[in-house]
Amino acid sequence: MALSLGRLSGWPCDPLLLRRTGERRPQAGLPISVRERNVRGAFAARRGARAPAHVFLVDDVYTSGATAAACSRTLKMAGAEHIVVLTVARAVF
Repeated sequence: MALSLGRLSGWPCDPLLLRRTGERRPQAGLPISVRERNVRGAFAARRGARAPAHVFLVDDVYTSGATAAACSRTLKMAGAEHIVVLTVARAVF
């Protein structure tokens, strides 16, 4: 999704800026109380990568916000100052 949006908008897209660290349980089906803990430390910036000051983070489904928050924390540690999250769907419990 991010690559397509980047092409359509002309904005730069770096799909390799974030990477998953190790295996985690899928978020689907987990109670909201467990989701944040499940993704804590689940993402890292590519070695040596510096995030741009303004980041447009694309995620497919926003449920509890745990994944977006974990990615945002990682991006901030990599240098991002402002992060906007775009999701295609919102799951409601």
